[in-house]
Amino acid sequence: MIPKKVLNPQRVRQINGGFSFIPHRFVFDGFLAALGQKELLLYLFLVVVSDRNGLSFYSYDSICTLLELNLDEYIASRDSLIKKDLLAFDGTLFQVLELPQKPSQVPTPSRRSENENPVPIARVIQQSLKGIHHE
Repeated sequence: MIPKKVLNPQRVRQINGGFSFIPHRFVFDGFLAALGQKELLLYLFLVVVSDRNGLSFYSYDSICTLLELNLDEYIASRDSLIKKDLLAFDGTLFQVLELPQKPSQVPTPSRRSENENPVPIARVIQQSLKGIHHE
């Protein structure tokens, strides 16, 4: 195992105010691969804006504006995340759930079409999270 050393001690990440994280299982157990681009965008957004219990009150119009999703994309992604047991939603309140044992095999609604060019996920996340303000 490679020994780990903090590279910049003055910039060690701290959790202040919000509380967001993504467990390694999200990548290594196949959850990332099971999501389409818009599902992943919505999921990561909700992880970032949620509190320590995974709760967020963002409205669909704020989410659609910030993530540049139309209403149909938002609804399809939200409903798919619920079916995949990653998200709970009561009409007003979102809860990002603890990851289930394994990824769901529910088909993703937002896979890339043949005419679209792939976009690096880092760029999608950066563009989507620019200018986010807590509600």
